[in-house]
Amino acid sequence: MLDWSKLSLFISVTVALVFMPGPNTLYIIARSVQQGRRAGVVSSLGVQVGSLVHIAAAALGLSALLLSSALAFGVVKYAGAAYLIYLGIKTLLTKEKTGPAQEVERASLSRVFYQGVVVNLLNPKTALFFFAFLPQFIDPARGRVAMQIISLGAILVILGTLSDMTYALAAGSVGNWLRGNLKFLRAQRFFASSVYLGLGAATALGGIDKK
Repeated sequence: MLDWSKLSLFISVTVALVFMPGPNTLYIIARSVQQGRRAGVVSSLGVQVGSLVHIAAAALGLSALLLSSALAFGVVKYAGAAYLIYLGIKTLLTKEKTGPAQEVERASLSRVFYQGVVVNLLNPKTALFFFAFLPQFIDPARGRVAMQIISLGAILVILGTLSDMTYALAAGSVGNWLRGNLKFLRAQRFFASSVYLGLGAATALGGIDKK
């Protein structure tokens, strides 16, 4: 059973993160611009299937880690916090780049779906993020770590799907603007870095574990 205060924090942080454009979002936008909204929606579904695989791997891996050593689980959790802080600093220092819209090859909807899965599934940074992010909201004392991860992962996928669908449907008219507007890119960069840094610092200082 998830702690409601931690769950509300998870939802708030997840909403902030999933609605910020990243590589997967830019791929969905590019697909929508090139082939229309239907292709964008299908590609977003593929991306989220990739997320489900990452979540299943995290559930299995982190559960096995906890069963073998509570100390090791704690080390992974704080290493994850350090990684989130690193992401925050890296995001903050990254300069905005604008240029031509990303070109994607036109393809059948089945191929579009498959490519969405691959784009997410074969990204090692995505897998690392799940292993860093999800443990920050897991309470081993409540037991059934795998179910906690799956529950949180389901929420993340639902919110991610909502975000991706929004971008896919809007991309036909504003996709190029999203990628080329420096003010928007700068604002989302500062917002993203503050979320990463805040979450990592909260864990490092022990605040995220307080009831």
